[in-house]
Amino acid sequence: MKKVISWLAALVLAMGLGLIVPGSANAAAPYCGITWGSGPKYSKTYTGDVITNVRAGRHACFDRLVVDLRGKRAAGYNVQYVAAVHEDGSGKEVPLRGAADLRVIVHAPAYKDGKATYLPKNRNEVVDVSGYRTFRQVAWAGSFEGQTTIGLGVRARLPYRVFVLDGPGDRTRVVVDVAHRW
Repeated sequence: MKKVISWLAALVLAMGLGLIVPGSANAAAPYCGITWGSGPKYSKTYTGDVITNVRAGRHACFDRLVVDLRGKRAAGYNVQYVAAVHEDGSGKEVPLRGAADLRVIVHAPAYKDGKATYLPKNRNEVVDVSGYRTFRQVAWAGSFEGQTTIGLGVRARLPYRVFVLDGPGDRTRVVVDVAHRW
């Protein structure tokens, strides 16, 4: 009996010191090692390419917004947290859900020769992001004078990165990844 009590005391002590951790704590979120930061990110490149689609995806460590372009030249962008996102041309505020507003400007139009190359069905819900961990809303702020603005409502001012991917074929993609946490 004394041995059982001794073993129980040792087990309780080990758990109290954190030497033994319950199984659920070991199944924590994946380590992401994100070091992106939350300051403005930009590339001054301007292209003759046009926007053809906007889509989103979920990953273990971040939510992703993808702007598809037709053309092989690297597209420029200007992405930053702002107090409010405004429509191109009119300056009207675009209300967004979430605690932080990320303004995504892609240096490419969503039109060519007076015809739309991309026009969302719903300007307030460009992409359905219900159930996403970080994204709260993707809204269209317009395409004017060779650039397109998208409002991205996120749950908090979190680190993000922006980059351009070539391909497939004659396509290019501007990618915005926003971390789930610091």
